[in-house]
Amino acid sequence: MGRTYENRKASMAKTGALKTKLYSRYGKEIYVCAKNGGAETDSNLSLRRLIEKAKKEQVPGHIIDKALDKARGGGGEDFVTVRFEGFGPGNCMVIVDCLTDNNNRTFGEVRTCFNKGKAKLGAQGAVAHMFDHRAIFAFKHDDEEAVLEALMDEDVDVADIENDGGIITVIAPQTEFFKTKTALSKAFEEVNFEVEEITFVPQTYTELAGEDAEQLEKFLDLLNDCDDVQEVYHNAEIS
Repeated sequence: MGRTYENRKASMAKTGALKTKLYSRYGKEIYVCAKNGGAETDSNLSLRRLIEKAKKEQVPGHIIDKALDKARGGGGEDFVTVRFEGFGPGNCMVIVDCLTDNNNRTFGEVRTCFNKGKAKLGAQGAVAHMFDHRAIFAFKHDDEEAVLEALMDEDVDVADIENDGGIITVIAPQTEFFKTKTALSKAFEEVNFEVEEITFVPQTYTELAGEDAEQLEKFLDLLNDCDDVQEVYHNAEIS
Protein backbone atom coordinates (compact mmCIF):
# COMPACT_ATOMS: atom_id res chain seq x y z
CA MET A 1 0.00 0.00 0.00
CA GLY A 2 3.01 2.27 0.45
CA ARG A 3 2.97 2.75 -3.32
CA THR A 4 -0.45 4.35 -3.05
CA TYR A 5 0.90 7.00 -0.71
CA GLU A 6 4.05 7.53 -2.78
CA ASN A 7 2.09 7.74 -6.03
CA ARG A 8 -0.77 9.89 -4.83
CA LYS A 9 -1.47 12.90 -7.02
CA ALA A 10 0.65 15.87 -5.91
CA SER A 11 -1.17 19.13 -5.20
CA MET A 12 -1.12 21.57 -8.07
CA ALA A 13 1.50 24.31 -7.68
CA LYS A 14 0.09 27.43 -6.07
CA THR A 15 1.96 30.10 -7.99
CA GLY A 16 1.21 32.31 -10.95
CA ALA A 17 -1.24 31.05 -13.54
CA LEU A 18 -1.44 27.61 -11.92
CA LYS A 19 -2.80 29.18 -8.75
CA THR A 20 -5.59 30.80 -10.75
CA LYS A 21 -6.45 27.47 -12.36
CA LEU A 22 -6.45 25.76 -8.98
CA TYR A 23 -8.92 28.31 -7.62
CA SER A 24 -11.08 28.02 -10.73
CA ARG A 25 -11.28 24.25 -10.46
CA TYR A 26 -12.22 24.32 -6.80
CA GLY A 27 -14.77 27.07 -7.39
CA LYS A 28 -16.42 25.03 -10.13
CA GLU A 29 -16.43 21.82 -8.11
CA ILE A 30 -17.81 23.49 -4.97
CA TYR A 31 -20.54 25.16 -7.05
CA VAL A 32 -21.63 21.86 -8.62
CA CYS A 33 -21.51 19.98 -5.31
CA ALA A 34 -23.55 22.68 -3.54
CA LYS A 35 -26.05 23.00 -6.37
CA ASN A 36 -26.68 19.26 -6.49
CA GLY A 37 -26.63 18.47 -2.78
CA GLY A 38 -27.39 21.75 -1.04
CA ALA A 39 -25.12 24.56 0.10
CA GLU A 40 -25.19 23.65 3.83
CA THR A 41 -22.21 21.60 5.02
CA ASP A 42 -24.17 20.09 7.91
CA SER A 43 -26.40 18.20 5.48
CA ASN A 44 -24.06 17.94 2.48
CA LEU A 45 -21.08 15.92 3.71
CA SER A 46 -19.46 15.82 0.27
CA LEU A 47 -19.47 19.61 0.24
CA ARG A 48 -17.94 19.71 3.71
CA ARG A 49 -15.11 17.42 2.60
CA LEU A 50 -14.54 19.48 -0.54
CA ILE A 51 -14.38 22.79 1.34
CA GLU A 52 -11.97 21.33 3.90
CA LYS A 53 -9.77 20.12 1.05
CA ALA A 54 -9.93 23.53 -0.65
CA LYS A 55 -8.89 25.30 2.54
CA LYS A 56 -5.96 22.92 2.91
CA GLU A 57 -4.91 23.91 -0.60
CA GLN A 58 -5.09 27.55 0.59
CA VAL A 59 -8.01 28.47 -1.64
CA PRO A 60 -9.19 31.93 -0.43
CA GLY A 61 -12.46 32.14 1.45
CA HIS A 62 -13.99 34.54 -1.05
CA ILE A 63 -13.59 31.94 -3.83
CA ILE A 64 -15.47 29.38 -1.71
CA ASP A 65 -18.16 31.89 -0.66
CA LYS A 66 -18.70 33.02 -4.25
CA ALA A 67 -19.24 29.44 -5.41
CA LEU A 68 -21.72 28.78 -2.57
CA ASP A 69 -23.64 32.03 -3.22
CA LYS A 70 -23.83 31.14 -6.90
CA ALA A 71 -25.24 27.70 -6.06
CA ARG A 72 -27.82 29.18 -3.67
CA GLY A 73 -28.97 31.51 -6.45
CA GLY A 74 -30.27 28.57 -8.44
CA GLY A 75 -28.99 29.82 -11.77
CA GLY A 76 -25.62 29.60 -13.41
CA GLU A 77 -23.99 27.05 -15.67
CA ASP A 78 -25.21 23.52 -16.09
CA PHE A 79 -22.10 21.44 -15.41
CA VAL A 80 -21.92 17.67 -15.80
CA THR A 81 -19.30 15.14 -14.78
CA VAL A 82 -17.49 13.41 -17.63
CA ARG A 83 -14.92 10.62 -17.30
CA PHE A 84 -12.36 9.60 -19.91
CA GLU A 85 -10.26 6.47 -19.76
CA GLY A 86 -7.34 5.19 -21.75
CA PHE A 87 -3.71 4.16 -21.88
CA GLY A 88 -0.78 6.49 -21.41
CA PRO A 89 2.92 6.18 -22.26
CA GLY A 90 4.31 2.73 -21.58
CA ASN A 91 0.75 1.36 -21.65
CA CYS A 92 -0.04 2.65 -18.15
CA MET A 93 -3.73 3.08 -17.33
CA VAL A 94 -5.23 6.56 -17.00
CA ILE A 95 -8.55 7.97 -15.72
CA VAL A 96 -9.42 11.63 -16.35
CA ASP A 97 -12.36 13.20 -14.49
CA CYS A 98 -13.80 16.45 -15.83
CA LEU A 99 -16.53 18.97 -15.03
CA THR A 100 -17.90 20.64 -18.13
CA ASP A 101 -20.70 22.77 -19.51
CA ASN A 102 -19.76 21.77 -23.08
CA ASN A 103 -19.06 18.08 -23.57
CA ASN A 104 -17.94 18.45 -27.19
CA ARG A 105 -15.33 21.05 -26.23
CA THR A 106 -14.03 18.97 -23.36
CA PHE A 107 -13.86 15.79 -25.42
CA GLY A 108 -11.88 17.62 -28.10
CA GLU A 109 -9.43 19.07 -25.60
CA VAL A 110 -8.87 15.78 -23.78
CA ARG A 111 -8.49 13.88 -27.05
CA THR A 112 -5.85 16.39 -28.17
CA CYS A 113 -3.96 15.80 -24.90
CA PHE A 114 -4.01 12.06 -25.49
CA ASN A 115 -2.79 12.48 -29.07
CA LYS A 116 0.00 14.92 -28.17
CA GLY A 117 0.94 12.82 -25.13
CA LYS A 118 1.38 9.66 -27.21
CA ALA A 119 -1.52 8.11 -25.32
CA LYS A 120 -4.60 6.22 -26.50
CA LEU A 121 -8.13 7.25 -25.55
CA GLY A 122 -10.27 4.19 -24.76
CA ALA A 123 -13.95 3.42 -24.34
CA GLN A 124 -15.84 4.02 -21.11
CA GLY A 125 -14.93 1.26 -18.65
CA ALA A 126 -11.69 0.43 -20.46
CA VAL A 127 -9.53 0.73 -17.33
CA ALA A 128 -11.76 1.85 -14.43
CA HIS A 129 -12.39 -1.78 -13.43
CA MET A 130 -8.67 -2.02 -12.62
CA PHE A 131 -8.92 0.69 -9.95
CA ASP A 132 -10.61 0.66 -6.53
CA HIS A 133 -12.50 3.74 -5.30
CA ARG A 134 -11.03 4.35 -1.86
CA ALA A 135 -10.80 6.84 1.01
CA ILE A 136 -7.17 7.42 2.00
CA PHE A 137 -5.77 9.01 5.14
CA ALA A 138 -2.08 9.43 5.93
CA PHE A 139 -0.66 10.96 9.10
CA LYS A 140 2.35 10.80 11.38
CA HIS A 141 2.04 8.05 13.98
CA ASP A 142 4.21 5.16 15.12
CA ASP A 143 1.68 2.64 16.48
CA GLU A 144 -0.14 0.79 13.71
CA GLU A 145 -1.91 -1.50 16.19
CA ALA A 146 -3.36 1.42 18.15
CA VAL A 147 -4.71 2.97 14.95
CA LEU A 148 -6.24 -0.30 13.82
CA GLU A 149 -7.84 -0.83 17.24
CA ALA A 150 -9.34 2.69 17.19
CA LEU A 151 -10.88 2.03 13.78
CA MET A 152 -12.22 -1.38 14.78
CA ASP A 153 -13.80 0.12 17.92
CA GLU A 154 -15.86 2.39 15.63
CA ASP A 155 -16.70 -0.47 13.21
CA VAL A 156 -14.80 1.12 10.34
CA ASP A 157 -14.43 -1.19 7.34
CA VAL A 158 -10.65 -0.93 6.92
CA ALA A 159 -9.35 -2.17 3.57
CA ASP A 160 -5.65 -1.76 4.42
CA ILE A 161 -3.31 -0.07 6.88
CA GLU A 162 0.45 0.40 6.82
CA ASN A 163 3.19 2.03 8.84
CA ASP A 164 5.88 3.32 6.50
CA GLY A 165 8.64 5.15 8.34
CA GLY A 166 6.34 6.68 10.93
CA ILE A 167 3.61 7.55 8.44
CA ILE A 168 0.41 5.59 8.94
CA THR A 169 -1.69 5.14 5.80
CA VAL A 170 -5.27 3.96 6.17
CA ILE A 171 -7.38 2.82 3.21
CA ALA A 172 -11.13 2.34 3.51
CA PRO A 173 -14.06 2.12 1.08
CA GLN A 174 -14.94 5.58 -0.25
CA THR A 175 -18.34 5.33 1.47
CA GLU A 176 -16.50 5.14 4.83
CA PHE A 177 -14.64 8.46 4.41
CA PHE A 178 -16.41 10.44 7.14
CA LYS A 179 -16.71 7.47 9.48
CA THR A 180 -12.97 6.84 9.19
CA LYS A 181 -12.03 10.49 9.68
CA THR A 182 -14.33 10.82 12.70
CA ALA A 183 -12.89 7.67 14.29
CA LEU A 184 -9.29 8.82 13.82
CA SER A 185 -10.00 12.38 15.02
CA LYS A 186 -11.78 11.01 18.09
CA ALA A 187 -8.99 8.59 19.00
CA PHE A 188 -6.08 10.94 18.24
CA GLU A 189 -7.15 14.50 19.02
CA GLU A 190 -3.97 16.12 17.68
CA VAL A 191 -3.95 14.18 14.41
CA ASN A 192 -2.90 16.21 11.38
CA PHE A 193 -3.77 14.48 8.12
CA GLU A 194 -1.12 14.81 5.44
CA VAL A 195 -3.52 13.05 3.06
CA GLU A 196 -7.31 12.86 3.35
CA GLU A 197 -8.99 12.19 0.05
CA ILE A 198 -11.21 9.94 -2.00
CA THR A 199 -9.29 8.62 -4.94
CA PHE A 200 -8.83 5.74 -7.35
CA VAL A 201 -6.23 3.20 -6.18
CA PRO A 202 -4.74 0.98 -8.91
CA GLN A 203 -4.98 -2.76 -8.43
CA THR A 204 -1.72 -3.21 -10.35
CA TYR A 205 1.14 -0.89 -11.29
CA THR A 206 3.07 -0.30 -14.52
CA GLU A 207 6.74 0.60 -14.13
CA LEU A 208 7.96 3.43 -16.35
CA ALA A 209 11.48 4.67 -16.96
CA GLY A 210 13.43 6.76 -19.45
CA GLU A 211 11.45 8.22 -22.36
CA ASP A 212 8.16 6.71 -21.17
CA ALA A 213 8.51 8.41 -17.77
CA GLU A 214 9.36 11.75 -19.39
CA GLN A 215 6.45 11.42 -21.81
CA LEU A 216 4.06 10.70 -18.94
CA GLU A 217 5.08 13.95 -17.22
CA LYS A 218 4.41 15.87 -20.44
CA PHE A 219 1.06 14.12 -20.85
CA LEU A 220 -0.01 14.97 -17.30
CA ASP A 221 1.05 18.60 -17.82
CA LEU A 222 -1.13 18.78 -20.94
CA LEU A 223 -4.13 17.45 -19.01
CA ASN A 224 -3.57 19.80 -16.09
CA ASP A 225 -3.60 22.73 -18.51
CA CYS A 226 -7.21 21.89 -19.46
CA ASP A 227 -9.63 23.97 -17.40
CA ASP A 228 -12.29 21.25 -17.41
CA VAL A 229 -9.99 18.53 -16.04
CA GLN A 230 -10.51 18.09 -12.31
CA GLU A 231 -8.56 14.94 -11.43
CA VAL A 232 -6.17 12.57 -13.19
CA TYR A 233 -5.45 9.07 -11.88
CA HIS A 234 -2.92 6.59 -13.25
CA ASN A 235 -1.12 3.38 -12.29
CA ALA A 236 2.36 4.37 -13.42
CA GLU A 237 5.27 3.83 -11.08
CA ILE A 238 8.39 5.78 -12.01
CA SER A 239 11.51 3.68 -11.49
